[in-house]
Amino acid sequence: MAIGLLAVGVVAFPMLPIAPLPQVDFPTIQVTGALPGASAETMAASVTTPLERQFSLIAGVTELTSTSSLGSSSIAVQFALSRDNRCRRR
Repeated sequence: MAIGLLAVGVVAFPMLPIAPLPQVDFPTIQVTGALPGASAETMAASVTTPLERQFSLIAGVTELTSTSSLGSSSIAVQFALSRDNRCRRR
């Protein structure tokens, strides 16, 4: 009986659905800023760049992506998977 169970296990094992790469949701935040009527260059200089400088100082940031357009800017901050992102109360 044990040999039969082992044989069934050996035959069935390759048929198990296993993903080659796991689905991972990276911890990411999206920050948007608005300055109505400002040009894309003004948004980049006055809003996006100072925020990027501050976000880059945070430990565990792996990627910063930003866009500036007429009157608005958007920054995506991605953190390392190993970073502990739980809120801590002091």
